[in-house]
Amino acid sequence: MNDDRKKAALDAWYRLLREPEVGMDCEEHYDKLLKAADEMAGAGLINNAEWRELVRDARGAFSIAIDGVGSGIVSR
Repeated sequence: MNDDRKKAALDAWYRLLREPEVGMDCEEHYDKLLKAADEMAGAGLINNAEWRELVRDARGAFSIAIDGVGSGIVSR
């Protein structure tokens, strides 16, 4: 049962990573990813190593997003 909850939570997390909610800026996106990772850890669905991996992935997405801000790059 926990394996199903873990898989569903991670699937939702990675879907959010790839597809931010409409109207969400990069800081809101990053905050929501961190909050979701914290909630999974708090619920015991992921361990510390998995939490750190999610945080690294969120940080990478945030870094890519802010590199594009003000650079004239338009994402579609």
